[in-house]
Amino acid sequence: MILRNCLKRTILFFLTFLVCLLLAIGCRKDDTQQADVVSEFGKYQGYSNPIYQQWERSSQYVEMKDGIKLATDIIRPVENGLVIPKALPVVWAYYRYHRAREKDGNVLSLVDLLPPLQTLIKHGYVIVVVDARGTGASFGSNESKGPNTLQEAQHTYQITEWIAAQVWCDGNVGMFGHSYSGNVQFLAAAQAPSHLKAVFPSGAAFDVYELMYPGGVFLENFAKTISNSLHYWDIEADAVPVDGDSNGLLLKEANLEHRKNVDPFDFFTELPCRDSRYKGYQFWLEGNPLIYLSACNVSRIPIYQWIGWKDFLIRDAFQWFVNLEGPQKLSVGWWSHDIHSSYDLLAVEQLRWFDYWLKGIDNSIMDESPIHYTCIDDPDSNAWYQANLWPLPESQQTEFYFVPGGPDSAQPVYDGLLLSELDQKEKWQEEIRFPDSKELTFTTQPLEKELFVIGHPVITLYLTAMVTDVDIYITLKDVDESNNVFQVTTGILRASHRTSTKPPFNNIDLPYQRHYAEDVKSMLIGKPAELCFDLLPVAKCFQAGHQIQISVKYAYGDGSEKDNSVDFPNLIFFGSPLKKTKIVLPVIRI
Repeated sequence: MILRNCLKRTILFFLTFLVCLLLAIGCRKDDTQQADVVSEFGKYQGYSNPIYQQWERSSQYVEMKDGIKLATDIIRPVENGLVIPKALPVVWAYYRYHRAREKDGNVLSLVDLLPPLQTLIKHGYVIVVVDARGTGASFGSNESKGPNTLQEAQHTYQITEWIAAQVWCDGNVGMFGHSYSGNVQFLAAAQAPSHLKAVFPSGAAFDVYELMYPGGVFLENFAKTISNSLHYWDIEADAVPVDGDSNGLLLKEANLEHRKNVDPFDFFTELPCRDSRYKGYQFWLEGNPLIYLSACNVSRIPIYQWIGWKDFLIRDAFQWFVNLEGPQKLSVGWWSHDIHSSYDLLAVEQLRWFDYWLKGIDNSIMDESPIHYTCIDDPDSNAWYQANLWPLPESQQTEFYFVPGGPDSAQPVYDGLLLSELDQKEKWQEEIRFPDSKELTFTTQPLEKELFVIGHPVITLYLTAMVTDVDIYITLKDVDESNNVFQVTTGILRASHRTSTKPPFNNIDLPYQRHYAEDVKSMLIGKPAELCFDLLPVAKCFQAGHQIQISVKYAYGDGSEKDNSVDFPNLIFFGSPLKKTKIVLPVIRI
């Protein structure tokens, strides 16, 4: 009896031990699985898997309601040599620079060329790329009035709904694309296609007028570069024909239509003011992306913007952000308009975004702060910061005043002082004349500790001139201990365009020039004028021992420097206790 009870207790102990062991193993396995699942900015695993390693491209024409046929690539995942037959979510781009390229006898799709798209297709997405109207192998042109954004907006609606109706699409559609293809996504969101679930624009414009005429100054060389580039892609470069057009007859026919495209340089030259007309068309008021803002807020299609601090469209990204009302995210990194260096990070964030909105995977991306950003020259170069609001509530608008330099101010560059505090009893020198080099600099003392400038610098200056117009260029610079100078950000304003008005949108409390023809006012020779304008936003860490410097240059009021034979225009800065020439920097003190 005693032996039987001992045996029972032994068996019971063994079973209890076995259960505990299995539970411990199970818990450890759960912990391991939990550790393998992560979704945070720049990191993503365990929510979806890269189950496909190959893809296949096919192409065809898709006809729009106006009869224009658009060349379309469909790139689908492949498994065991066969295209995946089941319906999948689709992301697509309305593309300006040829949907596919030919190299060494092989046709390369956009997926072959862009690693972030490979990440998407490996995780079970179909990629569609469409040659924009009047480009690549697509038919059509913009011969009548130049770029027609309403036409393109309608095309994006029709293409989205066409994609949703295909057997290889599960009804969930997103959009991607950079620059031109980024702009188009806001047009698409404004059209509110029923199957468009989310978009991911990078390097997109809000106000194209300020891109071509920043501060009212025509960027002539930039416009010529755009013109030459588009002429090459639309007419000279060989596009890839669609399947079935083996003899290229349809491609040749389409290319002939491209020759009717309006030359961008001629187009923009005719539009110096925001209300200017080209053949009766007010492009800045009828075709600018910002006019689609209210419609985007009605559709509330989720938007994730991707931009770099060195991108000339950086202000535009923040203008979109503060004006959009639907679900959105914004990431701002170290890159310029060329985003190649951000591809690894972009691949992760695009996948998280589309997994959430197109596949319904609850990866918590929308539980995070809407803004992620880096700081240039931050000692912790890998740091990414989060923010819920813009401008940052913790930033302090700090005034730095332009003060005349001493008698040792070197020529030909005038070197003045940049001070954050002024002695009101200080005697002001009323005039600071430009030297022959046409540049003034104002520099702080070396910083005692690091200082973060995050946001939109704004400058207010007073000047007189012996000419009726002049362009003023402001550059914020960083000077290190060895007197090496690095450009941080810039701003520009044509004096005749200095009239400030109330903006028709949230302009982040920045000065706003409407740039209508009636607002253009020549300077009165010898009479003072006030100019107030912002520089492109920045997130910059000025390190201890460095100096902050402001450079002021000018050009004649046609937007270009003249040769030395032209008479010196005798520009004069002045300041007084009541009218202080200054720059306001959004400072965060650590």
